[in-house]
Amino acid sequence: MDAGIEILEVGPRDGLQIDPVILPTDTKIELISRLLAAGLKRIEVASFVNPRKVPQMADAEQVLAGLTRPEGVHFTGLVLNRRGFDRAAAAGCNEIGMVVVASDTFSVRNQGVSTEESILGWLGVARAAQEQGIRAQVTISAAFGCPFEGEVPLARVLEIATRCAEVEPFEICFADTIGVAVPSQVTELLTQARARLPGTRLRCHFHNTRNTGIANAWAAVECGVSALDASVGGIGGCPFAPAATGNIATEDLIYMLDRSGVATGVSLAGLIETTKWLQRQLGREAPGMLHKAGDFPKRALQ
Repeated sequence: MDAGIEILEVGPRDGLQIDPVILPTDTKIELISRLLAAGLKRIEVASFVNPRKVPQMADAEQVLAGLTRPEGVHFTGLVLNRRGFDRAAAAGCNEIGMVVVASDTFSVRNQGVSTEESILGWLGVARAAQEQGIRAQVTISAAFGCPFEGEVPLARVLEIATRCAEVEPFEICFADTIGVAVPSQVTELLTQARARLPGTRLRCHFHNTRNTGIANAWAAVECGVSALDASVGGIGGCPFAPAATGNIATEDLIYMLDRSGVATGVSLAGLIETTKWLQRQLGREAPGMLHKAGDFPKRALQ
């Protein structure tokens, strides 16, 4: 394969948002700086949400203020509503991501609004972002299953995606928020989404809760997604999902892609060192695999 895949590194936000250790602002800034040095150019740096509910993200503005801004880099802020967007825009995010949850029960528990209300909120936020020259993308969360309602009908996910596409977002992402998807399910959803939304950039976000995350990522690559989410060390999860576990590890994903001939522009050695450093900051071992085993030399050409 020659086509490249863009990596959206979500460790500083999705990775840290449920961790019992609340890292100091300076440590978060250093984490993001290390990720930049490893070659990542698109990083979800914080969420602009109620600090009482997610205290790990209470210093979002301070993190943005302390970052250098290399050319060609996008710092993404996660927002749930217009208030969050206004904070992210004022802090200097040049990309915002918003979440629309595919099931009503999870949407109400996660965001305090129904799916329909969330879609309407997204449409308003996307228009506001476009007016201010800020890139806007949307994630359809629980697209492969809900912890409260169970299976989420494919037709419902596609209808939500179609409505979210009304404002011509930069990208639409399908998220396996609770880690229940399998590759055949990923292929089916993406195949139908590409048919319904021709020309729309698609991205996927996988959790490794049931050890299918990397396999799902490869299925998404074969379906032609433009980007994949991953978290350094495989840390993180959704704070409102029961038994949430980590995202797919960025270094595990890069290893698979590199060995498969898919360009990412990311240094595997840099990621491994960053994961080892992050483990020391958190005081525990990260769940990813590659930082334990190490890289393996590429096969010599015959």
